Amino acid sequence: MPSAPSAFGPSANSSAVRALRRALPDELPTHAPAARTEPGFPRMNRTTTPAPHRPSPLQALFNLRREEAGPVLVASLFFFCVLTALMLLRPARDALGMERGIEGIRWLFIGTAVVTLAVNPLFGWLVARLRRLQFIAATYGFFVLSLVGFWALLSFAPGAIGQRSGQVFYVWFSVFNLFVTMVFWALLADRFSLDQGKRLFALISVGGTLGAIFGPWLTSRLAEPLGTPSLLLVACGFLLLALAAAWLLVRVAPDRTGTEAPGADVGSATEAGPIGGSAWAGVRAVLRSRYLTGIAGYIMLMTVLATCIYFTRLQMVAAAADGLDARAAIMGNIDMWTQVAVLVLQFTLTGKIIQRFGLGVTLAILPVATALGFIGLAIYGSFAALILLEAANRAVQRGITRPAREALFTVVSREEKYKAKAFVDTFMYRVGDVVGAQAEGVLGRLGLAMGGLVGAVVPLALAWAALGIWLGRAQARRSTPPADAASAPSGGAHQDPPPSAAHTAASSAR
Repeated sequence: MPSAPSAFGPSANSSAVRALRRALPDELPTHAPAARTEPGFPRMNRTTTPAPHRPSPLQALFNLRREEAGPVLVASLFFFCVLTALMLLRPARDALGMERGIEGIRWLFIGTAVVTLAVNPLFGWLVARLRRLQFIAATYGFFVLSLVGFWALLSFAPGAIGQRSGQVFYVWFSVFNLFVTMVFWALLADRFSLDQGKRLFALISVGGTLGAIFGPWLTSRLAEPLGTPSLLLVACGFLLLALAAAWLLVRVAPDRTGTEAPGADVGSATEAGPIGGSAWAGVRAVLRSRYLTGIAGYIMLMTVLATCIYFTRLQMVAAAADGLDARAAIMGNIDMWTQVAVLVLQFTLTGKIIQRFGLGVTLAILPVATALGFIGLAIYGSFAALILLEAANRAVQRGITRPAREALFTVVSREEKYKAKAFVDTFMYRVGDVVGAQAEGVLGRLGLAMGGLVGAVVPLALAWAALGIWLGRAQARRSTPPADAASAPSGGAHQDPPPSAAHTAASSAR
């Protein structure tokens, strides 16, 4: 006797599969790959477990999605041009600064801090009244014109060059160095989400490291045939290329607001227009926000200890080499090997450390490494130990800490990204320089030497590490606010709610 047709027979099963195929694209989340089935008889026990997704080579090697390759490449080119320009000029800055001895540099640090404080409200005024690309162009354009002025002075009035003009160039370069890099990182924090910052900032930093290696090499090749004054014009060319890269980055980078797809010509009206507000809004935001105050404190402690290393290096270099050229050569070699170490870290460890351990632990690595380095320097006290300490400190700072520190700004408002960040990255940075320089000088005059320096450095490093861990936790709280707080009024620019976790995931999924 023939059996009755079963509701689970092949025809019914095939109909169910066809219905499932039609329904899947509309029901699955946009970031999940659609389930695929083999032609013919379906395997029902696999319908709820899709085949594992094989990552692309970019994602496997660099944790980089295909649509992010263009923005990352442009941002890396931007940073390459900025660092090449800086490193073309840095050896001259350091050599000229030592013309009046170590004590002269201590006073130059104070002058730099004063000039930086004076420039901050002017930059805040530009940010408040100009569109993003306009104030970036104004900032870079000012420094290009300044370089042209120094070139004209060196070329047509070389007799006017002396200790005073060397001091002016030292202060100018110190302000220039901070502002051009600050603008670069502020634009990245504005265009990339928190998730992308953790994954991509270290990779983007590779472009800057290559520029920091290429700049000194280019100087060695061009200094004799072109002359030192012409190097200033070469630096101008790289700054103009950096400005062009900034213009391109705004158009290809992912939009933070979700209103613009990558590659669109312009952003939303709110994002493209002037930020508005007061020229002093950045200072007020830092004073009112514990989060921004913590970032400022972290940067200040970092620069205090880095300045102690810097002055210890200057004293040992002055004792080891006589003459401007010999000192510049030693400093150039330290810079070169430091950049090689930074490059290795950025390619291999930084992104993995941030993803695996979070920003807090990542930010605590540099303080611990600095404390251990000073202890080692106190034990051995050799010039080789100092070079190892400075190279390790700068490698960790640029290769690991800098990408993590810049990711902290991805969860603040646009006004804070440019105004508060400018105040923190320039003035607070230079205040740390002044404190470190004067503290190192006081310890030296008291005859405490290296032992006294280590006794002061280790407690500061422990406080610095604790602050880094706190910042990582504070950033995590800002990136995942409570549901009822997301719609609450901010009450001020410093309390603007950050993008929610779902928003961040959706942005990074594009």
